Amino acid sequence: MTSMFDIYSEEFDKIDFEPQLINNEKDTEMLKILRDERESHFSAFAQRSSESRGRLRYEEPAIIRSCYERDMGRIIFSQSFRRLRHKTQVFFNPSNDHICSRIEHVIYVNYISTIIGRALNLNIDLIQAIAMGHDLGHAPFGHTGERALNSCIKSVDPNLFFEHEVHSLRVIDVLENRKPGYTGLNLSFEVRDGIVSHCGETYNESSLKPLRDKTEEMVSSKPEKSRIAPATLEGCVVRFADKIAYVGRDVEDARRAGIIGGTEFLSDDVIKRLGSTNSETINILVGDLIHNSIDNDEITMSEGNFKAMNNFLTSNFEKIYSAPKIRTYEETIKIQIKAIFDAFMDASNDIEKALHSDSPSIRKFAEFYINHPEQDSVPVRRVVDYIAGMTDAYATGCFDELYRV
Repeated sequence: MTSMFDIYSEEFDKIDFEPQLINNEKDTEMLKILRDERESHFSAFAQRSSESRGRLRYEEPAIIRSCYERDMGRIIFSQSFRRLRHKTQVFFNPSNDHICSRIEHVIYVNYISTIIGRALNLNIDLIQAIAMGHDLGHAPFGHTGERALNSCIKSVDPNLFFEHEVHSLRVIDVLENRKPGYTGLNLSFEVRDGIVSHCGETYNESSLKPLRDKTEEMVSSKPEKSRIAPATLEGCVVRFADKIAYVGRDVEDARRAGIIGGTEFLSDDVIKRLGSTNSETINILVGDLIHNSIDNDEITMSEGNFKAMNNFLTSNFEKIYSAPKIRTYEETIKIQIKAIFDAFMDASNDIEKALHSDSPSIRKFAEFYINHPEQDSVPVRRVVDYIAGMTDAYATGCFDELYRV
């Protein structure tokens, strides 16, 4: 087999290598030739790193990594990413180590979307960066915490809202920082767009076509409940993978939590089409997407499997997410979130006093408040930013400390 080194041997011979120097133009030139050669074989619908629309702030290209590989590194080394291992997927603050956490869900989405993207010959670096960053802005206690925070922020200003995909963008653009003096992670347009457009909770999409003429305004100022498509086919893959990742896994967790006994709540048609285990369901849905999307500028699922998946999700909602045990947990979470929200809103009225509070929770909030990267942001936005960054256990600890008698 002829390698790229053989094909481009004459070009490489012209480069005077200095192996002891990792940061030099000659290394950059060689690696660019290799990367361009790989990407020249991508699908015609793939996003090439050389055609990225760039970052909000210009940076010199990396020596070794593509722009999307660089973004991936910034995501997985962020504090928000580390906290995902202690944030809920469905079941709040579980003591059972085998119940899925938010970081496991992210890994599943990365795995599933990588399989699909590789089969469709898309840009895996972009897919993985979107997948690993898509839930960075999730609140503690999963979607219940998200809804509770949204209710809290709207109680102060009805024009404001909290959605985890929009907050994920806020995390990477504003709240995280790579080094002193720099706000945000300064990720590429395509990764930022894929993250803010990833929402897999939309059940009525059997196909998804990229919105390639998206503007920066459409990304950075996404309206509430907007579900417009990502700008790249890679982003569309992650959005479908997000849904596939939790459709069967939530059933496994519900069994472990004692909420259901098996798959008896699923119709025979769903089981016949999608199987009775998480692995069977993933295998069938991934194969279906690949079969129907090869060599197309659209990610598509067959009508039969799409209906079966929606029936599966509807059954999950009725038997798992609406189960009495889950509903009881949700009510306690709403109380906790509102209680700590009220305490921090009250503390923001006199932040100097809060800095010297007897409560460690109030003092830590006050330090976050005065060091917030958006000094012109309203108090309620800072309060929500602080709570959204908490893990389940930290939020519960704050509640206990603040309201202990």
